[in-house]
Amino acid sequence: QVQLVESGGGLVQTGGSLRLSCVASGRTFSSVAMGWFRQAPGKEREFVAAVGWSGVSTYYADSVKGRFTISRNNAKNSVYLQMNSLKPEDTAVYYCAAAPKGSSYKEAYDYWGQGTQVTVSS
Repeated sequence: QVQLVESGGGLVQTGGSLRLSCVASGRTFSSVAMGWFRQAPGKEREFVAAVGWSGVSTYYADSVKGRFTISRNNAKNSVYLQMNSLKPEDTAVYYCAAAPKGSSYKEAYDYWGQGTQVTVSS
C-alpha cells in the first residue's frame, strides 16, 4: 500500500515557476516508478512526466518537454516536478501516482494522490 500527498500548487503568472512535491508513505517507494498527471476542467486526465525507480529514466509529454523536470529522492520518499516557463494551458489539478513500471498510461498506475491545483494567469 502506498499513500501519496501532493503539495506546492498555487497561482502564478505566465512565465513563472512552481515546484510540486509528492511525499509517499510505505516501504516500497524506492521500488516503484512515479508519475505526474494533470486534469483541467472538462478534460481527460493526461500524462505529464514519469521517473523510474532509480531516478535515471525520465519521460515527458511533448507539451512540457524542456520546461518541466521530474526528479525523486528515495531517501525522502519524495518525487518532485519543477515547472518553469508556465503557460495558462498548464492550469490544472496535478496528481502524482505510483506504478510498478514507468508509463504514460494512467491505467498503469495503482496509487494516486488527492491532487494540487496549479493556476497560471495570463
